[in-house]
Amino acid sequence: MEENISQELEFGTIKISDDVVAVIAGLAATEVPGVAGMSGGVVNGITEMLGRKNLSKGVKVQVGEKEAAIDLYIVVDYGVRIPEIAWNVQENVKKAIETMTGLKVVEVNIHIQGVNMEKEQKSKEPPKENK
Repeated sequence: MEENISQELEFGTIKISDDVVAVIAGLAATEVPGVAGMSGGVVNGITEMLGRKNLSKGVKVQVGEKEAAIDLYIVVDYGVRIPEIAWNVQENVKKAIETMTGLKVVEVNIHIQGVNMEKEQKSKEPPKENK
């Protein structure tokens, strides 16, 4: 992700890093209800344990001069309709990138990497009584 998007304007050049596009995509994806988080694999898991949060975790971008293709690796909450969540993520990511960068998003590929069971387990636990 070393390439930059650049535009020649009357007063100079605007450059948008691929990392910026990846961060926008990751944040837009996690805004969607039903998305538990992004899946970044083993390396990003270790990075998080060390206290560094990677905002582009689980995102791969391919950016051309005027177009972008995005791959998102997400974890969904248990009980959600996965096709509906995936479609909402695609729409939200596309809208965010196109609005913020001016790039045309040609595809947003969603890869479901897991299901988060925490909410389901919490709802089955009996309420704790305060004594």
